[in-house]
Amino acid sequence: MAYDEHLAERIREIVAGEPGLVEKRMFGGLAFLINGNMAVAASGGGGLLLRVDPAKTEELVALPGAQPFVMRGKAMAGWLLVDEPEDDGSFAAWLARGVGYAKVLKPK
Repeated sequence: MAYDEHLAERIREIVAGEPGLVEKRMFGGLAFLINGNMAVAASGGGGLLLRVDPAKTEELVALPGAQPFVMRGKAMAGWLLVDEPEDDGSFAAWLARGVGYAKVLKPK
């Protein structure tokens, strides 16, 4: 499944201007990287693929629309799938989590 162009544009509108921002096709979607670290992607399966602090995975999965990202049958700490929030405030808050975490990682 191809990623949702409308979702990618919503992401782009919020993260545009972030220092070190690069867009790259990854995981069947369109990823937005900060200094070489993925922050968020318009997932090829729909919704957001979000990178977050692994220590906050359980806390964030409890929020509406969020679930762990599962690869090869295993939930990956620090990676979430998030249904696209309708309201701009919730959408921006999710993106801020991904961008904020990518910013603290060592540049690649």
